[in-house]
Amino acid sequence: MRHCSQCGSAVELRVPAGDNRPRHVCATCATVHYQNPRLIVGCIPQWQGRVLLCRRAIEPAYGRWTLPAGFLELGEGTADGAAREAAEEACIDVNIGPLFSLIDVPHIGQVHMLYLAELREPRWAAGDESLAVELFAEEDIPWQELSFRSVRQTLRHYFDDRRSGIFGLHTAVLEPLPG
Repeated sequence: MRHCSQCGSAVELRVPAGDNRPRHVCATCATVHYQNPRLIVGCIPQWQGRVLLCRRAIEPAYGRWTLPAGFLELGEGTADGAAREAAEEACIDVNIGPLFSLIDVPHIGQVHMLYLAELREPRWAAGDESLAVELFAEEDIPWQELSFRSVRQTLRHYFDDRRSGIFGLHTAVLEPLPG
């Protein structure tokens, strides 16, 4: 960050009074510009024992498979955001269930929140951010073509929980991959 979004003056990196870490602070109006993690919300849409995945039509991970998810919007609850992302990416209407996966990805400033969800009806289509949308049985999941580690980890927990019959909340912190 170089300029203040309030007055346009230059910002400097310093620890503001009462804080404990460097922040971008406007040298003119003293506005402190906090940079906080972004929330990614989505769901695991299910229909008759299969999971719906979307093939990405955008970067990052263009052409790879993922769960429908994206950035939470201002003024939106996380479950509502997950349902909106499902509608945008897969043209589906879902009943959002409990939070299933909460994954911190601190090296890119994100927190991924994925909910269990049931399709209300067996209709789907590729939205603007998807090349294709398909239902997959566990044995057909394209594991090597999944887009993100958080999606892979969430799906592994989902199928493990489904086999045990007990669904819980799964949390993790993803560190950067070496190299």
